[in-house]
Amino acid sequence: MAPKPIKVALLTAQKTRTAARGALLWGYEQRLSREVKANGKLPGHLGLILDGNRRFARAAGMQREMGHSIGAEKAHEVLQWCLELGIPAATIWVLSTDNKSRDPEELAHILRLLEQEARNLATDPRIHANGVRVRAIGQHENFPPNVLNALQELEARTSHYTGMRLNIAVGYGGREEIVDAVKAHLRTQAAQGRTLGEVADTLAPDDISRHLYMADTPDPDFIIRTSGEIRLSGFMLWQSVYSEYYFCDVYWPGFRRVDFLRALRDFQGRDRRFGK
Repeated sequence: MAPKPIKVALLTAQKTRTAARGALLWGYEQRLSREVKANGKLPGHLGLILDGNRRFARAAGMQREMGHSIGAEKAHEVLQWCLELGIPAATIWVLSTDNKSRDPEELAHILRLLEQEARNLATDPRIHANGVRVRAIGQHENFPPNVLNALQELEARTSHYTGMRLNIAVGYGGREEIVDAVKAHLRTQAAQGRTLGEVADTLAPDDISRHLYMADTPDPDFIIRTSGEIRLSGFMLWQSVYSEYYFCDVYWPGFRRVDFLRALRDFQGRDRRFGK
């Protein structure tokens, strides 16, 4: 066992190194922030695939549910970063249609969190001070009544706002969204007395686009996925045809402002040609 003075010296040295790393990271973050703001090129619509909650909890030796809880807190942080930069629209993917087949206890915890966070957002001063319009998109028919009520109340309390648009994709799947859009178009055309053959002959991409969940929001310019997975998993399949993607290795609950700024700086350096 090391003598006490040596232990104290080792602990002091460790604290000094930790403080130095923290100061360096803070300085780097401030520089990134200045660069991103000076460039001025920001996504008009940012998509966020919040991936890695369970793996974060597992790596930290926590219960699975804690990963989701910390991930929900992280979403509040990222909302603040978007507001500070003036990003006009953001869509965060919280729960996919595939996730509905998860362990019932885990799913129940996620839905409780969803209700809690919806009620928190409904009274969040930042939402009202910045005029943020919040909507929940996806298939919610089988959600518990208390969750549906919380989501509906949040939407109602922010429906008149014209500031940032925040879309919460919950019970969402890209294929399901396209199918719902096609069904809506067919019903609209049928109500106008058109035959199936006539609809097929005139069907155009805009006919689908106008019936998507976010039809009044521009397509996403930039989509970030955390956790190191390099795939879409069905996120905004129709709208993302010209989106830029950024895959970040860090798990969602550990996503830092410096990671966010790095992603935006990467986006600012890309040349978007839209197929031309």
